[in-house]
Amino acid sequence: MSVEKLPYGFLAAGRNVGIKSSKRDVGILISDVPAHVAACVSTNKSRAANVDRIDRLNRADQPVRAIITVSGNANSLTGPAGVADDEALAAEVATRIGVDPSEILTACTGVVGHRLPKERIFAGLDDLLEELSRDPTTFAESVLTTDRVTKIVVREVFLAGTRVRLHAVAKGAGMIAPSLATTLCFITTDAAVDEEALQVALTTAVNESLNQLTIDNDMSTNDAVVALANGLAENKPVVLGSPEFEVLEEALVDLMTEVAEKIASDGEGAGRRIDVTVRGAKEKSEARAISRAIAGSMLVKAAIFGADPNAGGRMIATAGAAASKVDAAYSLETLTLDVQTERLFERGTYRVPDPSRLRHRLAAPVVEVVVDLGQGAQQAKAWGCDLSYDYVKINADYAAITQTSADGRVAVNERLAELGPTIKKKLLIEALRYIDRFRGIRAVIELGGAAMIDGKLEEQFAEDVLLLRSVGLRPVVVHGGSAEITRALERLGKKTEFFEGLRITDASSMEIVEMVLSGSVNQRLVAALNRTGSRAVGLSGKDGGLIRASKLMAERDLGQVGRVDKVDVALIDMLEQDGYIPVISPVGLGEGGTAYNINADTVAAELAKALHAEKLIFMSDVSGLMEGDDVVSELTSDQLKNRLERGDIKGGMKPKLEAALLALAGGVGSVHLVDGRVQHNLIAELFTDRGVGTLIRPA
Repeated sequence: MSVEKLPYGFLAAGRNVGIKSSKRDVGILISDVPAHVAACVSTNKSRAANVDRIDRLNRADQPVRAIITVSGNANSLTGPAGVADDEALAAEVATRIGVDPSEILTACTGVVGHRLPKERIFAGLDDLLEELSRDPTTFAESVLTTDRVTKIVVREVFLAGTRVRLHAVAKGAGMIAPSLATTLCFITTDAAVDEEALQVALTTAVNESLNQLTIDNDMSTNDAVVALANGLAENKPVVLGSPEFEVLEEALVDLMTEVAEKIASDGEGAGRRIDVTVRGAKEKSEARAISRAIAGSMLVKAAIFGADPNAGGRMIATAGAAASKVDAAYSLETLTLDVQTERLFERGTYRVPDPSRLRHRLAAPVVEVVVDLGQGAQQAKAWGCDLSYDYVKINADYAAITQTSADGRVAVNERLAELGPTIKKKLLIEALRYIDRFRGIRAVIELGGAAMIDGKLEEQFAEDVLLLRSVGLRPVVVHGGSAEITRALERLGKKTEFFEGLRITDASSMEIVEMVLSGSVNQRLVAALNRTGSRAVGLSGKDGGLIRASKLMAERDLGQVGRVDKVDVALIDMLEQDGYIPVISPVGLGEGGTAYNINADTVAAELAKALHAEKLIFMSDVSGLMEGDDVVSELTSDQLKNRLERGDIKGGMKPKLEAALLALAGGVGSVHLVDGRVQHNLIAELFTDRGVGTLIRPA
């Protein structure tokens, strides 16, 4: 789904000003007109100056024009100087946009105990303000710390016939516990809402969602949820007790519930989300307390990480302990427990009907837990995540993650990227979940870039392909060889020339291209695969009429550069049935036996279409589709098409992404851009929940 724009009258931006080494670290959210504000803030008595300021201005019913955010520096535990820095930041932003400082809220997150680098922020404000738009993406990225993904949620409702929009941008992955706002979350709406009604609706929504969320039972110093309503939808102002208030409150609860789910899924080191519903309680407060306790139990979280069939026993023990703390109505004789729809407890007895089946189902990305106390009609839901090796690693190394250099920049310590034995085990456990999901499906893998000239990476790729085949995936390999072709041509005194990422290939050059692709690269890759135990067979696109081609017509003559006219997969089908992995060089056969040099990305896309492949994977020497210094982790074909039409993508990446669109339009399930320079990235992309490169899905 494409990212929804902010409601009318709101603009936002985010950029790097030098607090972090490269990622966006300062953001701003602005309303065109003064907006009513509501807030729920941390109850931590060690909380930061900006949280105190939000609380103070909210209690004063002060209208707000903007929120300035800082990531990488919490401006917490910095004494009176930190309070002064916070006020100075608000004053500077107010001056730049021409409002009173009391109309500016500040929100900071990151390392504690360091003074705010005000001068660095001030120097970046003009550029930040020039980038304002209704697109929330850069703002959402600017508030992240240990988060792996941005969190943007949108809803639309009608209030007395007027359509209004609600929009939330949130961050949160660690130091998240119930009984506070739990994160940084910024809600905007163009609805006209009375201040009291907005505050009541927000408090209800937070209590039903974020206050039922726990990652690690630890409370941060900087948590806050802020809602701004600018009234530009021009509906009749919503007041408490009105039918419109009920509609708005319900929509806000729904919005914030999705925010809570996104945060739980992105918990530090998390592989699975845990959704706990407690029903049949006598009091609502009892259901809330018991559901939170189960979601937050370290023993339950560890059991879910290990997919332990006995996890339910820990859940019942936790439920009983929580019930005793709040003196809830509770009896084992009336209690039932269902985990992933499997009934594990009833009539006072715990049993696991099929441990193997339950273990398999516990490996799903979301684990559903339902406890029915059988005591009343009240219910509540809580969210959490599993406790993994990565959580310990992240928090054991947090000082290193947020290490501040002499010039005040926050940088990530690279040793976190080195996988130790325990993390490798975790990767294997996570990978096993995908075996049944991928068994029997086809995947076309195009190998190019550094992996084609680095023998060690080539061997690692061969090992990965063997592993994929061993778990039931049906790989078909297509390869490039651009660097080797260039070197071969240069040795013969031929200059290499490209046009829009395509090599111009005259007749004499075509002989060299074919010799390198089909003679050298293909044979070497087949040998590497066969050394690992795979049964690989090398093919040219000319073999068996596999790829029929004709001259590619462009704005200039490209020589014997071809386009794919037809793909006949009969030969591939036959080889696969006999247990072979086809390895194909991108040379096509034209009329009269003419050979054509075809872009390997295009060949891979056309093969994926013809084979009805579920996945197309491009492995090259880039981390994925880049946006500044960051990898775009996921986008749709429509979003990609818009970027191409705007001219945002040029050079060698352009034909690759055009090929991606071609494949998706032809029915391929997904396209992956993976950095082939990193060992075993192919496995990490396919067999982990979030992958390591760029995932492109159909619109």
